Amino acid sequence: MEIVRCEGIRKVYGSGEEQVTALDGIDLSVDRGEFVAIVGASGSGKSTLLHILGSVDKPTEGKVFIDGTDLAGLDQTQAAIFRRRKVGLVYQFYNLIPTLTVRKNILIPLALDKKKPHQDHLDRIVCSLGLTEKLDALPHQLSGGQQQRVAIARALIYRPALLLADEPTGNLDQKNSREIVDLLKLSNRSLGQTILLITHDEKVALQAERVITIEDGRIVRDERRR
Repeated sequence: MEIVRCEGIRKVYGSGEEQVTALDGIDLSVDRGEFVAIVGASGSGKSTLLHILGSVDKPTEGKVFIDGTDLAGLDQTQAAIFRRRKVGLVYQFYNLIPTLTVRKNILIPLALDKKKPHQDHLDRIVCSLGLTEKLDALPHQLSGGQQQRVAIARALIYRPALLLADEPTGNLDQKNSREIVDLLKLSNRSLGQTILLITHDEKVALQAERVITIEDGRIVRDERRR
């Protein structure tokens, strides 16, 4: 069942001689439960695509549907709510609130909607990510790998339709990078989470079941590995 559909996505910045085309006619379909890696050189447009899929940015032309919702129909407030509830975002830098405990950082999306967590779901995520003993710690008391685990837990707490990860291992050493990718794979398998992973690391990309290559704002290769 399709969960992501892009139709003719173009994104243009600037005008005249300074105009830059970041995306140039992207057509993309992703089924529920897929683990997809998107690769490309710096400036290829892969992060721009992720921001559009996450409703952080809007395309100049084309349409994007996430879990049946046409993102073009959302105003700024609606987009923020949709992003919080339907799309989990994980970045290279963890964006944790330093004065909040691990538990409170994880629960931020629910707290913004004044909702209480489903305890079984919280326990399952925390246990899967190895954070059970760290719930009362502050971010500065954690390693980089642990902080990224918290960011992933926060992205998963609302049971999002889609998890978007932008270079989630880019700030980590090899050991922690491998562990984070393994955790994303576990989330994909055990929670049925649909994942789009942006990376420049070929070893990381090859962990996905499908690898999409972007060059100069266009999809030039789309390979299913298994």
